[in-house]
Amino acid sequence: MDHPSPHVLLFPLPIQSPINSMLQLAELFCLAGLQVTFLNTNHNQKLLLRHTNVESRFRQYPRFRFRTISDGLPEENPRSSVQFGELISSLQAMAEPFLREILLGSSSSSSDGVTEAPVTCVIPDGLFYYAVDIGNEMGVPVIPFDTISPCCLWVYLCIPKLIQVGEIPFKGHDLDVLFENVAGMQGLLRRRDFPFYRLIDYATDPYCQIALKEVESIPQSNGLILNTFEDLDGPLLSLISSHCPQTYAIGPLHLHLKNKVGEKRMPISASSNSLWKEDHSSIQWLDAQPIESVIYVSFGSMATLSKEEILEFWHGLVNSGIRFLWVMRSNLLRGEELNHQFVKELAEGCKERAYIVSWAPQEKVLAHSAIGGFLTHSGWNSTMESIVQGKPMICWAVYVDQRVTSRFVGEVWKIGVDMKDMCDRYIIEKMVKDLMVTNRDEFKKSAEKLSNLAKESVGEGGSSYNALECLVDDIKKLGRRGKDIKSKCIGYKG
Repeated sequence: MDHPSPHVLLFPLPIQSPINSMLQLAELFCLAGLQVTFLNTNHNQKLLLRHTNVESRFRQYPRFRFRTISDGLPEENPRSSVQFGELISSLQAMAEPFLREILLGSSSSSSDGVTEAPVTCVIPDGLFYYAVDIGNEMGVPVIPFDTISPCCLWVYLCIPKLIQVGEIPFKGHDLDVLFENVAGMQGLLRRRDFPFYRLIDYATDPYCQIALKEVESIPQSNGLILNTFEDLDGPLLSLISSHCPQTYAIGPLHLHLKNKVGEKRMPISASSNSLWKEDHSSIQWLDAQPIESVIYVSFGSMATLSKEEILEFWHGLVNSGIRFLWVMRSNLLRGEELNHQFVKELAEGCKERAYIVSWAPQEKVLAHSAIGGFLTHSGWNSTMESIVQGKPMICWAVYVDQRVTSRFVGEVWKIGVDMKDMCDRYIIEKMVKDLMVTNRDEFKKSAEKLSNLAKESVGEGGSSYNALECLVDDIKKLGRRGKDIKSKCIGYKG
């Protein structure tokens, strides 16, 4: 049976980390010879083109196209974490008819007049559960890419049972009570580690409802892509595959891409998928610091802090006596723009051994020999980048999957400490000293072991290398209306 030329449509969640991961996956597909369309929101596409070389970088792949869609919000909307629910529902209203239209088209012409083949596979962010329904309705296979941590995804998959046995919503206010009905996490997962730890009523909580819809959609899809590797998440991958046998663990994506580009002997140019302008003076500053003497501080692209919290972190870092590089976004301060004078005063008060920037080239920073640790919000991309570079972490989780991930960093992988729900200068000072001085060798040894396993996974014959080969082969086999993948690729070493 002849299969149509594979044409994959990628549709990321409209925030920094998922866009970054999806662009890495898009480039891996291009290197494998697939036709790829990347569907971005107008707002984020403008930022991407303004701050990166993404347009010229993808020009080397003639079968790649960007397409854009309105997220339905006015341009002046800040699209911050506070408005995240509004952004997701507004985008859904725009995306549902758009996806039907693009999947209906037997072929279409791109802006440069090249006729594109019909879309034969949709890869949406896992949160876009409705894409699975639309694909099934229209006979187009859908393989979601869940950009959150697998440990959190497994907790999502357990939510229906937790509701059924009455473990959620919580009874009482003790956040240290352990969950009994999350397989593989007995004696580990506390209420404070739960993605929706302030859950009062799951039936009316919009984020919990989206998670439940995603859980329902996973078994209806043609597979599931995860940015992880077998040696990191093997036991959880086995559990997740009981809900979706076609689970492709192909991470760490950024490392996998780097290896594939090297394999093809293509020039490795400076690349970035940042929606923010990167300040490369941070690298120059690091060049002047001793090896492993600096802790890198970044709370990602969406987390916000109060002025009091910023000051507690600042005092804790300064009092630790350890050098630090801090990414202080202009919208880091909750509810208002970060005052330039306030940042200037903070920078002035620690200029002897610290540096503050508004945004940094994170992959390069973590790869720098001067970095000895990472104070992070535990976003999944940040966690994977830190693991690859063998850098231990202090985790101050803020949202959803970050809460589960930070627990795993401290208690399962033993590559850092979890300080969620605490923002006290004395605790921060102690944890920075623990990570960078007192228990440095122990953390470093564990982190380097995982780093080596990550590198092995994307090398030829590694679990992630094999899983990507399997994913590409299955996409080629699928075609439109094809639902019969026979292979079961879970990402283990073959």
